[in-house]
Amino acid sequence: MLDQAYSRRQFLGLAGGLASIVGLGLVGCGGSGASDAADKGSAAAAESVSGEVTYDGASSFQALVEAAAEKFMDANPDVSISGSGNGSGKGLTAVAAGTVTIGNSDVFAETKLEADQVKNLVDHEVAVVGMGPVVSKNVKVDDLSLEQLKGIFSGQITNWKEVGGDDATIVVLNRKAGSGTRATFEAAVFGDEAVDFKGDAELDKSGDVQTQMGSTDNAISYLDFSHFDDSKFNAIKVEGVEPKSANVTDDSFKIWATEHMYCAKDADEATKAFLEFMLSDDVQGKLVEEQGFIPVSAMKVVKDASGKVSAK
Repeated sequence: MLDQAYSRRQFLGLAGGLASIVGLGLVGCGGSGASDAADKGSAAAAESVSGEVTYDGASSFQALVEAAAEKFMDANPDVSISGSGNGSGKGLTAVAAGTVTIGNSDVFAETKLEADQVKNLVDHEVAVVGMGPVVSKNVKVDDLSLEQLKGIFSGQITNWKEVGGDDATIVVLNRKAGSGTRATFEAAVFGDEAVDFKGDAELDKSGDVQTQMGSTDNAISYLDFSHFDDSKFNAIKVEGVEPKSANVTDDSFKIWATEHMYCAKDADEATKAFLEFMLSDDVQGKLVEEQGFIPVSAMKVVKDASGKVSAK
């Protein structure tokens, strides 16, 4: 379980000062070759780049990273990119330790690492993703309030009939501690309140949740939008709001996160070039949305360090 529950204010304010989800002034890891690649909007601009890029971290946007990596390697055959999706906590720990060159995370590094580790890393915010509750196909409930979600994921509500469904025991499928998806979901549902409820199972990855939800009756869990699969389970409303990207961009759907890719300040040129490619038009202009994510520039809200929302 997480040592501490983090609020949306902490997630979005940890960078310090006044921060905007729009036009964040994203900072690269440095290096002229990488900058040229971003300026020209194409990985082909970095034809001389070679080396090995490795990553670990959030499984929620691993598919986006993999799709971008394929495009980058097609244009840069001397670069090898490979990695895993073992959770935000593991990714951040690995990049801080230097065992991978990129750490992918649904949350700010400050929520997982010590200050002296964070100061040596550079954050690239590459996309925004909505996350929401999903239920088994046999569950008749299609809308839950945040208060009802709190009851279910704290173990206080244990039967679907308590929230308008059939008389059946609720099977709670949770994510393991260290998951950025879990941290984001709990922050939206519980705020600063500490939670130690594990549920009936704690799963490692988003793909594991997909599989388990598809074979379990009366279950509830949560996933990022890119892992929704209506052939296996149903994504449901929260507070009457549908879990759609359009509702995330205006902040009417309250459960969402920024996807981060961290590298060391002294990262190698191949890593720098790939991260700049993630911010280029090649990725932000099309690939992000194709993979079920939202370009950071599309967000219609800004938040200050206190978490206050105002219109763009």
